[in-house]
Amino acid sequence: MRILHIVPSYFPAVRYGGPIVSVHGLAKASVAAGHSVDVFTTNADGPGALAVPTDRWVDVDGVRVRYFARARPLRLFRAPAMATAARQALRDYDVVHIHAIFLWPIVTMARACRKAGVPYVLSPRGMLVKSLFQARSGLVKRLWMALFDRRTLEQASALHLTAQTEADDIAAFGYALPPIAIIPNGVDTVQPSRTEQVKTNNPPFLLSLGRINWKKNLPALVAGFAMADVADLRLVIAGNVEDGDLAAVRSAVADHQLEARVTIIDHSVEGEEKAALFADCAAFILPSLSENFGNVVVEAMAAGAPVIVTERCGVADVVRAANCGLVCAPDAASLGHAIDQMFADPQTMHSQGQAGQRYARAHLSWSAIAARMDALYRSVVKTRHA
Repeated sequence: MRILHIVPSYFPAVRYGGPIVSVHGLAKASVAAGHSVDVFTTNADGPGALAVPTDRWVDVDGVRVRYFARARPLRLFRAPAMATAARQALRDYDVVHIHAIFLWPIVTMARACRKAGVPYVLSPRGMLVKSLFQARSGLVKRLWMALFDRRTLEQASALHLTAQTEADDIAAFGYALPPIAIIPNGVDTVQPSRTEQVKTNNPPFLLSLGRINWKKNLPALVAGFAMADVADLRLVIAGNVEDGDLAAVRSAVADHQLEARVTIIDHSVEGEEKAALFADCAAFILPSLSENFGNVVVEAMAAGAPVIVTERCGVADVVRAANCGLVCAPDAASLGHAIDQMFADPQTMHSQGQAGQRYARAHLSWSAIAARMDALYRSVVKTRHA
């Protein structure tokens, strides 16, 4: 098949988090399975632009990527040349996979697919949650859905979601939804060996890695960490800072007098630095208020770390299935109790880490996920030609 992915941002713009990793992982695996895979994206990189060509295809790990220059308003990721290229090329593809909503490329490319008669699969990537609407920019998002993306959603050939929690969140809006496929994100199952804590003089640490923004619920994590009876444990919070939310995290650390036990790495963590954190941490925690999935959790699992996640993370279903950690509520007391419960039994922690690693290798490799996605693509292509 010829597959085109539409995603507003792409490597190396890692500041935008999980969708970039998951789209690229899927694209590489589809190429390895013998498909022709292209990506349309923008050169967005925060307030600036990536140093990439915008007039030709670029090879990124065997995936053909076309970066289009972003125009104002930058926040909408508007790229007029992408629309022009789509009009010329869309009919060459069997299926288009669109990732995200609320942005110019999503509306424009969905409309172009409908006009060209090319089926498209939509992955909202956790952006359709009523509680998040109420917390940030609710009126703007409701207007955008009414004017633009409700049609994008309802007229998709299929909806790809990563967990049942995401399906439940979207169902709450009452839209007329297309067929739904729940397929989790995959993970690179080749991870470095974990460091035994007994071999180092450093105290063990609990790791939280991801974007530092309000949705990640990090002040509550700090408060819960302060409540936990784990005096010899450190907490490491790492990730790219968004919208000034680092100040709230630092304030929580100061309020609980944890400066000596909490380390904040306030930049995007990738490559060897990221691998080392996963390999060396005693456990991993994702305290988010909402996550359609939670890629970092399966990365931690693949590295052999036991995990704690909140019940609002889509990956909680995976954690339960793998028996590789704990699922708790997102409030400080529940997070603190989960930390206490996990670190009270080192042998169980070790067993959970091994169980998670086995599960990731058996069920979450990108080749396995790409095979499931391939079946979804074929189903919409078959419907197109029926």
